[in-house]
Amino acid sequence: MAELENMEQKFVLNKNILDVFPSLNEESSTLLSALRSGEKIENNQQEYLNKSGQKVTTINTTIPIEKDNKIWAMEIARDITDIKDLYNKVIKLQEKLYKNDKLDINNHYFTFNDIIGEDKKLKKVIRYSRQAAKTDSSVLIVGKTGTGKELFAQSIHNESKRRNKPFIAQNCAALPENLLEGILFGTRKGGFTGAVNRKGLFEQANKGTLLLDEVNSMSTALQAKLLRVLQEGSIRRVGGKKDIKVDVKIIATINNSPVVSIKNNKLREDLYYRLGVVLLYLPLLKERGSDVLILSNHFIKTFNKKFNCQIKGLDDEVKEIFLEYSWPGNVRQLEHVIEGAMNIIDNDDLIKSKHVKPFLLKNEKLQKNTSENSSPIIKLDKSKQKISLPKKLNKIEKKIIIDTLSETNGNVTKTAKKLGIKRQSLQYRINKYNINKNIHSNN
Repeated sequence: MAELENMEQKFVLNKNILDVFPSLNEESSTLLSALRSGEKIENNQQEYLNKSGQKVTTINTTIPIEKDNKIWAMEIARDITDIKDLYNKVIKLQEKLYKNDKLDINNHYFTFNDIIGEDKKLKKVIRYSRQAAKTDSSVLIVGKTGTGKELFAQSIHNESKRRNKPFIAQNCAALPENLLEGILFGTRKGGFTGAVNRKGLFEQANKGTLLLDEVNSMSTALQAKLLRVLQEGSIRRVGGKKDIKVDVKIIATINNSPVVSIKNNKLREDLYYRLGVVLLYLPLLKERGSDVLILSNHFIKTFNKKFNCQIKGLDDEVKEIFLEYSWPGNVRQLEHVIEGAMNIIDNDDLIKSKHVKPFLLKNEKLQKNTSENSSPIIKLDKSKQKISLPKKLNKIEKKIIIDTLSETNGNVTKTAKKLGIKRQSLQYRINKYNINKNIHSNN
């Protein structure tokens, strides 16, 4: 505490707390409040001045202890002075940015036209999202890191009637609970030490859209207050007694299954039902088939322009690697891999395996899977031994695929399973070798 408050012990020990910190009183001091009430105070924000007049902001947990018919108190404090100063700067910037609620911000955010891909699951989510943009209902977006949750949120806002009103995003995992509550709902002067009259994000986003990222990171107590806002359409500033009406479309995101979050007490069930009026599940990149190649070409074009390069695309080996890779970081990881590869590429005009492997996780399989249950023997004509090794391997691979397709009556899914590769990887090879479409017409 001496280090936190920039004071020597001799100025504090054995002295009355109000003499040492005159900016506190019996109401604002968490230690005195706990001594007086005998009740635990948890994660409470406190602001006070040290003897040099410097402001200190802490999050305190104060625990009363009964001993020898007396009440003692132990306090654990976390210094958030720098965080609070940064928070105040962010709030002031947001107030300047959104003070004109007629600001046209269309050109600053993504639209559905920016969502790249042809996968059926993705197209289905886009269709539902467009429908959600037509109403004021809350939306809950479920998706792993890098699947594009904020991209969808901004697109919904930009296609809604609120498009010319503010779109504000807040990561709920980025700040302590007390600060987050003040940011969301605002503060009232006198509500706590150092508090000023300030609008929260709900008021700033009035008539617009508020994105609450990682909403399951909120404490259940704060989730209860959010639920009240959703039900009643009004907020109450921290320390205030007056309800303020707000008209805000809420889009929330979580990166885990809602069922798991509820089971682990990370998400209130009643809040889930209130937020999930429209429930969107974003597919993983590995579930989107050849979209990984479409996205790769898109990122190559983007970085060609940015880096003044002339990269034409991916070579065949990289295409196979990308189709087999599981992409734990999803689209964001793919973008970073392409960017990294284009930073180290030298004289090649295609991105090759040597360019991408340094940026892929080491524990992921980089080579194509092969079936352990089958080891077909292919007899090669000795008269053709002068053919290069890659061409020989391609010829062998093509024959294996044709034979297996025949065994499964042309069923691509069964063939892929039998060969031990992914369906989209097999489809890529069928197109690559121009295998007769009639062979697998029954799929």
